[in-house]
Amino acid sequence: MSKPVLSLLAAACALAVPALAHSRQVTLNVQLKDYGGNGAYVAAYLTDAKGAYVRTLWVAGGKAKYHKHLSDWSRLSAGDAKRLDGVTGASVGAGRVLKVTADLADALIDAGYEIRVDAAVEDMRDSPSEVRLPLSSGNAGKAQPGKQYIQSLTYQLN
Repeated sequence: MSKPVLSLLAAACALAVPALAHSRQVTLNVQLKDYGGNGAYVAAYLTDAKGAYVRTLWVAGGKAKYHKHLSDWSRLSAGDAKRLDGVTGASVGAGRVLKVTADLADALIDAGYEIRVDAAVEDMRDSPSEVRLPLSSGNAGKAQPGKQYIQSLTYQLN
């Protein structure tokens, strides 16, 4: 290849790579129902268009021995040695809101990815994939109801 073509190719790559690396903050609001039990363990995570685990966004509930009750998240993320690095906090009380902010690549939005939330409460039924909501600009701000413990999941794209 000639030097001008190589220079043009290098310049195009230099401009394209930062565009692929852009990300934006996604703020999740998980409103729990007033279900009348102990604090809930909650796992918020991202899956791809085929339902494969991508990454953990947050896990509420710090005792690892109970994470198995967040069964879909636990099963899907089992091979991710870093799944809990910097993404854990206290369990969430009935009627409370869990607010989580994460950085996600722009390329994930409107590309078939899905935010999923599992929930479990001590001495009550586990609720795997309690809420599933496609990660799209059209779903931002729209409440998705849960099945058992979660009143609604909403997210904002910042």
